[in-house]
Amino acid sequence: MKLFLFLIIGIIAGWLAGHLAKGKGFGLLGNLVIGVVGAYIGGFLFAVIGLATIGLIGSILMATVGALVLLWLVQLIKRI
Repeated sequence: MKLFLFLIIGIIAGWLAGHLAKGKGFGLLGNLVIGVVGAYIGGFLFAVIGLATIGLIGSILMATVGALVLLWLVQLIKRI
């Protein structure tokens, strides 16, 4: 059940990041990958600065922040 919830959070976070960064999503699989990787990045970043999330909304927010950072890094690498 936790894996299913983690995947749902990843899809939502990837979708939100796609809409905030590019103005459109990346499809179901793309949103999932961006959201799941973003969740790991967001978890790391939040731990480094000493923030914690509570509940589903907090998890989605953390994963979305991580996904936005991931998209920003990808755009930087593409420019090089």
